[in-house]
Amino acid sequence: MIVKMAFRNVFRQKRRSLLTALSMFGGFVLAAFFIGFSDGSYNQIIDVFTRTRLGHIQIHHHEYLETPSLYRTIDNPDAVQRALEQADEVENWTPRIYSAGLAAADDKSAGVRIIGVHPQREHQTTRFRNRIVQGKSFSAIDAKEVILGKGLAGLLRAEIEGDVVIISQAADGSIANERYRVVGIMESGNDMDDRSAFYLPIVEAQQLLVLQNRVHEIAIVVNRLGRVESVTRDLRERIASPLLRVAPWQEFAESFYKAMKADQEGMWIMLLVIVLVVAVGILNTVLMSVLERRREYGMLRAVGTRPGQIVHLVLAEVMILALICIAAGTVSGLLINHLLSFKGIRFFEAFTYGGMTFETMRTEVNLRSFTIPAVTVVLSALLVSLIPALKAAHTDPARSMRMH
Repeated sequence: MIVKMAFRNVFRQKRRSLLTALSMFGGFVLAAFFIGFSDGSYNQIIDVFTRTRLGHIQIHHHEYLETPSLYRTIDNPDAVQRALEQADEVENWTPRIYSAGLAAADDKSAGVRIIGVHPQREHQTTRFRNRIVQGKSFSAIDAKEVILGKGLAGLLRAEIEGDVVIISQAADGSIANERYRVVGIMESGNDMDDRSAFYLPIVEAQQLLVLQNRVHEIAIVVNRLGRVESVTRDLRERIASPLLRVAPWQEFAESFYKAMKADQEGMWIMLLVIVLVVAVGILNTVLMSVLERRREYGMLRAVGTRPGQIVHLVLAEVMILALICIAAGTVSGLLINHLLSFKGIRFFEAFTYGGMTFETMRTEVNLRSFTIPAVTVVLSALLVSLIPALKAAHTDPARSMRMH
């Protein structure tokens, strides 16, 4: 009976119901969009940052991340690579070597970070060759070649086909030194990294540093960002070595992870603003409805309707509107987020984040984009309608009848 009366009252007062519905509908769609946009941009930045640089997962000596050292290596990379080949959701992987050194070209010198990469695997994993802005990538055959970061090339005034000498310390305690020909200049998008990046083919780096077959890092890219956690657990079980550490990007890029989490907190602030707007709109229209219908509530009290039944009637009316708006908002929000997940939102001016340049950001269609707004609309509608409902329930029949 209460539900039947609530339906009748909702559709009888079309203008008032429409105002309340628009407030709920607009709030739902805005919340769904902002959550989808926040999640989409968050995951896009993470995926670009990890997929094109660090990898989604990394494997190191168990103490390497805390205190990097030339001597803390993966001593049997072939066994690790066999485990990676058996993992279904591993898309690509690449081994790397790191060390420090002093590079010189003519009368210029600079401290550098030696990075040994496998040319083919590095490109398959992080699109390495796409970041070369001058010259070319390494030759297919082993050669004394180097690719410099753009900033480092400027410091050394090095040019393509010029020579650069590197001095470092080898793993056997000897002085590592060699002359390399510059074949390319790399621009990663991070100026700080480009001022020290000294890329060598991994075989050359192993020979220079006397590391034999050992490596410092194996970077892994998985099929989907959402599968990083499960793939990490799977690889830990497959490798099962106390001397090795399998770490997801949240661990080896902890500062980046914390920065992204801090940025994402802005979504909850925006959601709170939307909730307040929706709540004020609902409170205003429901309160006006109660005040205008005091005679109706007085008559209901006069014929024996209990206060609790009137409270249920007012809340039922609001809930009917809320459910209708949630259904309509879900369809609209799904269409908007689905469209923008493909086309994206193009900015008038590109912005840089973490050394990466973005021109377009995309939304994401996920369950929480709709469950959070739905719960938000229902709870805010119920809470702000409770005060007008209690006011209606305590209407004095005699007084309300005399006022009309």
